[in-house]
Amino acid sequence: MSSTTNSPPVVPAAAIEQPSWKRWIALPVVLVGTFMTILDFFIVNVAIPSAQADLNASDAQVQLVVAGYGVTYAAGLITGGRLGDLYGRRRIFAIGLATFTAASFLCGVSVSADMLVASRILQGLTAALMFPQVLSIINVTYTGPDQPRAFAGFGAALGLATVGGQVIGGLLIAANVFDLGWRACFLVNLPVGLVALALLRRVVPESRSDTARRLDLVGMAIVTPGMLLLLIPLVEGRQAGWPVWSWVCLVLGVLVLCGFARHQLALSRRGGTPLVEPGLFGSPSFRVGLATVFSVYAGMASFMLVIALYVQHGLHYSPLKAGLVFLPMGVAFFLTSSNAAKFIRRFGRRTLTMGGLLLGSGEVGLLVVTSDAGENLNMPLYLVFMAIAGAGIGMVGAPLLSQVLAGVDKQYAGSGAGVVSTAQQLSGALGVAIMGIVFFGAVGVGSGPAVYGRAFADGLIYLLVLAVTPAVIPMPNRWWAPRPVEAPVG
Repeated sequence: MSSTTNSPPVVPAAAIEQPSWKRWIALPVVLVGTFMTILDFFIVNVAIPSAQADLNASDAQVQLVVAGYGVTYAAGLITGGRLGDLYGRRRIFAIGLATFTAASFLCGVSVSADMLVASRILQGLTAALMFPQVLSIINVTYTGPDQPRAFAGFGAALGLATVGGQVIGGLLIAANVFDLGWRACFLVNLPVGLVALALLRRVVPESRSDTARRLDLVGMAIVTPGMLLLLIPLVEGRQAGWPVWSWVCLVLGVLVLCGFARHQLALSRRGGTPLVEPGLFGSPSFRVGLATVFSVYAGMASFMLVIALYVQHGLHYSPLKAGLVFLPMGVAFFLTSSNAAKFIRRFGRRTLTMGGLLLGSGEVGLLVVTSDAGENLNMPLYLVFMAIAGAGIGMVGAPLLSQVLAGVDKQYAGSGAGVVSTAQQLSGALGVAIMGIVFFGAVGVGSGPAVYGRAFADGLIYLLVLAVTPAVIPMPNRWWAPRPVEAPVG
């Protein structure tokens, strides 16, 4: 197939004249995209109460502030990943970062609830452009032993943003710099985004597929509403009491996505450029890896939710104090995820097994500590088990993503990254929906530390099933073998 106009050729990595220091400066620059995208999922939980009072927002508008971001972000990831293959991963990342930063500014200066909702939806759309490019750029830029190290950095940024969102948000609101209050939670993205934009072109190499030719607009018109039909009921269904429309949407979403899969296969057979390359699923390692990603990230999202619910609603902690509960988990996560490359070299595929068992052990400990604690929770012991669970998540998250994407043909890096990112978000939404049923079903009409402690323990039983998945799913041996890789001209 002919290459895209003005596309730089993909050449062996040895031909790249890019100093090592420059490549490693590029990593934190693109990881800004990961950190900002995930941080804004969680930091909004801290900002919401103050924003609702300040803007006189209704409960429905508050829900849209949270859900509008998550739904539009997840629905656009497949298209965002493919745009990088077509038009340049650095270019699409830059567009996403610039517009995400602008949307963050609009969130921070919102004068009404409707403006905040619209700005959050814009944030979600622009995050969908940015996030898949991070995985793609890492996959095509770093080779050999450098690649697991780069993915370890990605995993660390992902985890720190996840567990640190409430801490950072609480600190920003408590500090009340320039009397900004909740607005600081969004405006903090401005200096970070502007600095990353200034460095991006200088240190991050451009790359694109030399086989992808044009955007599949028909596929885009099918997959986007299909994802929305799945995500909206998963995000909003439980709180609405699972009305008939939620089940109708789920069924329609599955049917639409089946139609999307047929369209992608037909387009590929005709020699076109589908949004999702069917060849990705011809690889057993990608299929197994995707199933593992789905299970692991369903558990991670649910775990963060159930902890936040327990400490804020059950123990009545302030947002800042509740955020500090996550600190031991965050520190342990950072230590194991930042050393993921060393674990892979030493233990191979047993790294995922060890991580899954470590996570499960932490969750068992939390279950024992909280199930009958009531108001007498042993908080030091609780934090120890939080740290154990965080260490397990760090050992699973970064190695899993690196090995799934390392087997993807570099020509399809954007498409593969879009699929993996979508699996992360869809599994997170499904996991949270199931956790909501389990947790709030156990709470019922009760209240207080004892009721929420038992509900937390019930939720952990569900999470334990997901935690052991990396330990029991057979991982392909060739995942852990060194392979030659290609990288783009800088």
